[in-house]
Order: sequence, then structure tokens, then C-alpha cells
Amino acid sequence: YLKAIENGLAKIFVEAGCVVSTPTCGPCLGGHMGILAAGERAVATTNRNFVGRMGHVTSEVYLASPAVAAASAIAGKIADPAKL
Repeated sequence: YLKAIENGLAKIFVEAGCVVSTPTCGPCLGGHMGILAAGERAVATTNRNFVGRMGHVTSEVYLASPAVAAASAIAGKIADPAKL
């Protein structure tokens, strides 16, 4: 995390709307830290997905690797990290 701050990546992620959290069972089970509202979408690195898991039942969650999640945060849409 410190290296991401030092080399400017954290700033890029935040400006693109990314939220970085510590490893925890918060948003992935709809508990806290910004659960999804109706119609919202998220790219997540969690290991499972089902309707309503991260918030409202009409929200959408796309499971991705950490590399795809980071590339998507930079691009503002689901992105291939090899094409950045």
C-alpha cells in the first residue's frame, strides 16, 4: 500500500472512484463499508457472488482478479490489465 502511495497509483485509483480497504468481511457480505445501492455495479476481488451479497438485490457484482480490479479502477470500466 505504501508503494502504491509513493509511486502515485493510489491517487490514480482514488480519482477513478476506486475504494481500497483492508482484507475484511465488510462489503462482500453486505455488512458495512459502502454496500451497493439499487442498480449500482462493482468489480470485486471476493471469492463468491450471489444476488444481494454486497447490497441491494438489483445491484451487480463482477468478480475479478486483483490485476483486473486495479486495471478497471484506472480505466473506470472493466479492463484488461495487459492493455493499459
